[in-house]
Amino acid sequence: MLNKYPLWKYLLLLGIVMLGFFYAAPNLYTPDPALQISGESSAALVTDTVLRRATDSLDENGFDYFGAEVEDKGRAGLIRLRDREDQLRAQRAIQRALGDGYIVALNLAPTTPAWLSDYGAQPMKLGLDLSGGVHFNLEVDVDAAVLRRIEFYTSSIKKLMREKGVRGFINLEDESYVLGRFKTLAQRETGYDAMRERFPELVLQRGEDSDSEFTFTASISDAMRQEIRSYAVNQNLTTLRNRVNELGVSEPLVQPQGRNRIVVELPGIQDTAEAKRILGKTANLEFRLVATADAPLSSRQEFQYRSEDRAGASEWLERDVIVTGERVTNAQASFDQNGQPNVNITLDSEGGALMHRSTRNNIKRRMGVLFIERKTRTRYSTGPDGEEIIEKIPYDEKKVITAPVIQSALPAQFQITGLDSSQEASELALLLRAGALAAPMDFVEERTVGPSLGAENIAKGVTSVQIGLLLVVVFMLLYYRVFGIAAVVALSCNLVLLISFMSILGATLTLPGIAGIVLTVGMAVDANVLIFARIREELRGGLSPQMAIHSGFQRAVVTILDAKITTLLVALILYAVGTGPVKGFAVTLSIGIVTSMFTAIMGTRALVNLVYGGRNVERLSIG
Repeated sequence: MLNKYPLWKYLLLLGIVMLGFFYAAPNLYTPDPALQISGESSAALVTDTVLRRATDSLDENGFDYFGAEVEDKGRAGLIRLRDREDQLRAQRAIQRALGDGYIVALNLAPTTPAWLSDYGAQPMKLGLDLSGGVHFNLEVDVDAAVLRRIEFYTSSIKKLMREKGVRGFINLEDESYVLGRFKTLAQRETGYDAMRERFPELVLQRGEDSDSEFTFTASISDAMRQEIRSYAVNQNLTTLRNRVNELGVSEPLVQPQGRNRIVVELPGIQDTAEAKRILGKTANLEFRLVATADAPLSSRQEFQYRSEDRAGASEWLERDVIVTGERVTNAQASFDQNGQPNVNITLDSEGGALMHRSTRNNIKRRMGVLFIERKTRTRYSTGPDGEEIIEKIPYDEKKVITAPVIQSALPAQFQITGLDSSQEASELALLLRAGALAAPMDFVEERTVGPSLGAENIAKGVTSVQIGLLLVVVFMLLYYRVFGIAAVVALSCNLVLLISFMSILGATLTLPGIAGIVLTVGMAVDANVLIFARIREELRGGLSPQMAIHSGFQRAVVTILDAKITTLLVALILYAVGTGPVKGFAVTLSIGIVTSMFTAIMGTRALVNLVYGGRNVERLSIG
């Protein structure tokens, strides 16, 4: 029978639409503005005492809050606020009360009912321009990268002189060049020739000689300094992108700004405190031999232990570094045979060779693993006008993780033990796996896109969708009558399915994404216009109403598929080559094209069949 679907097909369409309504429903529940508290390190827990100190500071400053609770077994605390406008001021109050040991981050606490979230129904993630988000501006300390390279050359030159049997004093002068002092001209020339052969990239100069001292200087050229600075920025950029990928952030923005700054924007994430802690960590490892008791003070340094079981203890390590975390190609957290957390390290070929050579020649000696982390101290002061001034003072914290005895020559793969917790092991593995930072970074700017701006963008976006939908509805009802009603119902279902698919896929909705929704409204009804126009032509050609409906849908489908597929290809290209907002637009457009084809062809046909199918119809209400 023409224009008649079997019962199972109607039930299937109804089931798909009902599922769409179910998974789109969480977007009706507005999240609560909240503050999330977490420890600066993964080992620091948020206890009830810490949470009470935070709520006491809110009470003292007159902020209205509710629902303070400890989450994830003490790894985080969440405080919900009544007013989103209070978030920034409340964050500063809690941060001052808790000090630098904790991170207080802005967050949006979901209010989705349990009966929805239990089945995986979650609201769409909103982009930075809609819900707000974290905006970081980080400055790369490129001078520290240059100094690190000069220190590397200083250590390498000392080793080279020992290999050649040259007696002299090699020192780093003014943190800018290496100075070599020798007692005889022959020793200076031997060292000079060895330097020129081993390090041709350095700028070597003989100094002014005297009867008792012969010198040379080794420095890096201006071009090489610029190359090191550029490498430091690019390496840190790559590392930050890797860390963002490890966090699973949707539609992030990580891009350079100027000569030595990097901008990071993290929209649509739930755990902003975790993101801030991971991205803000300038952490690296250095492997050094434990200094012998008779070693001169100038060749060793004293560091305290990071591990809690050796709190207060310290270790003397040699100044010469065997390898650093920059040589790590992979790091995975695991447990040893005793159930203690550790990290499995894999070095690159050069790092593996350096580690093997050093440990082969120092069996039964101890090797220290030095953890270096850039931190900041917060200093509060009052300005001349009575306004509070917050100053962030960066510093490097260097602590020994472990110092085991070298039992045999280590290969490129080995383990780091002595960690306090599995969380610390996971965090260390993440930082090393994502890549070491080539230079320290400081947060020179941290801001959050204001909630009022995001709310205004959402309101304007919703208004634009409503206006577009209203105009389409009026046009379809006036021009196509009963068929227009079917098109409007299918169009409404299309919007619901579009939102539900974006929620299921975890796509991030941005302001350009809303533009994609508005465009989808027009494109979805365009398919109905093609079908209805074809039905009119078939009626003018003398076909019966039932045959005209059947022929109109059947012949228009080919044209619709051609148009939609070409548009879908363009959307896929935009997603492949675009970034940020362009990708958001492409995602919304792609999903909208797929859902509009389903509702325009299958949905509208089902509704028309319900009205006209299986009946003797003499005239169609199609305008």
